Amino acid sequence: MNSSAITEKDKAMAKKCMECPVCKHARNKQKGFWFWFVTKIENRFCPYCIAYEKVYGKKAHAPLARVS
Repeated sequence: MNSSAITEKDKAMAKKCMECPVCKHARNKQKGFWFWFVTKIENRFCPYCIAYEKVYGKKAHAPLARVS
């Protein structure tokens, strides 16, 4: 089995990261304490941030693409 395959559990955890107020603030503001905090913990401690990166292919603090 391929360990990098995206599972339903990964998708559900990534959705939690999208709803997380701390990660949401970091994605929107791109500065401040919460941005710094997310950049330091996302790859080491938070399973939701790890799932977000696996599903969307970018860091939890990366800004969302703007649709015009």
